[in-house]
Amino acid sequence: MSKYFDLDRRGFLKSSAAAGALVLGTCFVGAAPRAMAGVLAKPSQAAKQANLFVALRPDGIVEITCHRSEMGQQIRTAIAQIVADEMEAAWDKVVVIQGKGDLKYGDQNTDGSRSIRYNMQRLREMGASVRYLMQQAAAARWNVPIDQCTAQQHAVSHSSGKTLQYAELVNDALSITPPGNESLTLKKRSEWRYINTAMEHIDLKDIVTGKATFAADVLAPKALIAMIVRPPVVGGKVKSFDAKAAKAIEGVVDIIEMPAAQGAPLFQPKGGIAIVAQNTWAAIKARRVLTVEWDNGKNGDYNSNTFKDELLATVSSSQASVRELGNASSVLANAKDENKLVAQYYAPHLAQAPMEPPCATAMYYKDRVDVWAATQNPQADMQTVGTMVGMPKEQINVHVTMLGGGFGRKSKPDFSAEAAYLSMKTGKAIRVQWTREDDIQHSFYHAVSAQHIEASLNEKGAIEAYLHRTAFSPIASTFQENATVAMGFELRLGFTDNPINTPNMKLENGEAPAKTRIGWMRSVSNIFHAFSIQSFIAEAAHKGGRDQKDYLLETIGPPRILDVSEQNADYDNYGADKAEYPLDIGKLRAVIEKVADMSKWGRELPKGRGLGIAAHRSFLTYVATVVEVEVSDSGELKIIKSWVSIDAGTVVNTDTVINQVQGGSIYGITAAISEGITFKEGKAEQSNFHNYRVPRMSDSPLEIDVEIIPSDAPPAGVGEPATPVYAPALCNAIFAACGKRIRHLPIGDQLKA
Repeated sequence: MSKYFDLDRRGFLKSSAAAGALVLGTCFVGAAPRAMAGVLAKPSQAAKQANLFVALRPDGIVEITCHRSEMGQQIRTAIAQIVADEMEAAWDKVVVIQGKGDLKYGDQNTDGSRSIRYNMQRLREMGASVRYLMQQAAAARWNVPIDQCTAQQHAVSHSSGKTLQYAELVNDALSITPPGNESLTLKKRSEWRYINTAMEHIDLKDIVTGKATFAADVLAPKALIAMIVRPPVVGGKVKSFDAKAAKAIEGVVDIIEMPAAQGAPLFQPKGGIAIVAQNTWAAIKARRVLTVEWDNGKNGDYNSNTFKDELLATVSSSQASVRELGNASSVLANAKDENKLVAQYYAPHLAQAPMEPPCATAMYYKDRVDVWAATQNPQADMQTVGTMVGMPKEQINVHVTMLGGGFGRKSKPDFSAEAAYLSMKTGKAIRVQWTREDDIQHSFYHAVSAQHIEASLNEKGAIEAYLHRTAFSPIASTFQENATVAMGFELRLGFTDNPINTPNMKLENGEAPAKTRIGWMRSVSNIFHAFSIQSFIAEAAHKGGRDQKDYLLETIGPPRILDVSEQNADYDNYGADKAEYPLDIGKLRAVIEKVADMSKWGRELPKGRGLGIAAHRSFLTYVATVVEVEVSDSGELKIIKSWVSIDAGTVVNTDTVINQVQGGSIYGITAAISEGITFKEGKAEQSNFHNYRVPRMSDSPLEIDVEIIPSDAPPAGVGEPATPVYAPALCNAIFAACGKRIRHLPIGDQLKA
């Protein structure tokens, strides 16, 4: 036995509570914590599948499969709400089983704010199908027509008063051939019991009592711990290393060189040197004394300051047109200088920085690999791990743990591939544990960007011509070497779907190389596009002596359906049918008017305070935010309060929507205040929260009021849309408070200049 002691989270909570050192608003009673509680609970052997997402136990307990990853957005609760509602299942008889990575579920990638949008209809159908089976079984038992049988709260009743519990009907129901979807009668909205209500997170108790299983909590199989010294520069390789001192650390089992990454980054590991040890502390100590000499490769010249200048130079000249209406170039060329407004905006690289760093455990066998990972996309793990170890993806079993945040980082499973490779090399179960420093310095970063906007204003201050250029390192570079042009889906994230109502518009996209790994982060390109557009509109309002809110409404124009494809734009509408999810300016106006009412826009404020507003459509959802700030004479910033109005179509759990909007708003503060990730000689200069700033309590408003616009429209996204509007609303509020305009993020010391 090693002398090192790894205290796990459950043990800490249990021992601390017993010692009286930790006080929680929860009682620790009952049985001992389960090793694989909650998210890794296994299906009952007695349960029989009724359909893809529903299994029935003989005692009537319903197992509902969640095929999406749980990372705080309460998707396990929402999926259960949808199925149980249509099934008329009693909530206390519902158990949620976490689905493994499996092609049978279809898409399992939990990002893009689309879990409900992609699945609500079929989940309702799965629940309604089981309700039908129960009604049919009861009708056959009573020898009556099915239309005389009503299912309600885990029982079927006949008009005569007879009742059978679901548990009494399970076997009969499962012997009946399920009906086709066209034969199902789904509930009317007025009949919904769970959908569109506030319901408690089903994993809440397990989370607050330390029973929930996160990636680092996986105890079986008993694994060795691996920590890796990765190349500090993307594309770098090991030239040489000295492991003598590392091997001398007690508890170290092996030192293994990882294969160097080849070609485009994809989701493959970066390479480096792995320390395999009996425990985390031994691995950490050994990594500290391991000496590695690197060949930094072609990206060793990456310098953030130089690249910023290059991006700003790119957007200062004509680029490729991606949307055009009228003749903006001619109008701008002939406009008087006093009627023109020109501005450039900049936003740095950002890291997703989830509170739980990446982590995965893997066990390699000759005919399969078992993986337990905090992954947003288990099918990507299957593919990436399979490639890493030379097996078909169908032989990779991915068990999805709870995620302590994801924000896009954990849909890129390089960490799972690392664990699988080391298990293959050692023949042992391996847990690869990343640290905060690993995550900050080896992420798939949110792209750095530059924006250039020009507008000509008429005698009333309205925008008569608008030119906008964007340039940023594209996500395409992760999948294709030397890619420099943004893909269509990146441009439709707040750029080609610009809502400004003007007779002359030209949007251009400039090329930009990628010198590090680029990946999607919560809201993706919407962040810098919404920042520049909403900031510019506020600037134009000020130039014309207009109120921000009134000018914003006038600038987006009257209620109408906007089809940007009519202006030569390549626009896929987030993969959704434009008829079902039109770009509806009326809805954008509605959230602006609502949030203005919520915040009592126009009220008199004390000296040094200001209100800012911004609105944006992303992930098919409309959001408007108002921020109130106070800026002291010395330049100290305090965010007083925020108000948010959201129209996300039909929502499943109203409490979840409020939580996600509040969390998304806080995440948006990061885009405004964080120093970002900067590079020098190809290496990330930040390493932890001391120099990669995320909002503290003191940076955040005490209150974020949220109002959901009631809607019968199809469900849209919830997890991301509140993030892009926050930085521009905040910066507009700062200008209103003290007259300082923020065009380049982060805010930093600009208020003290």
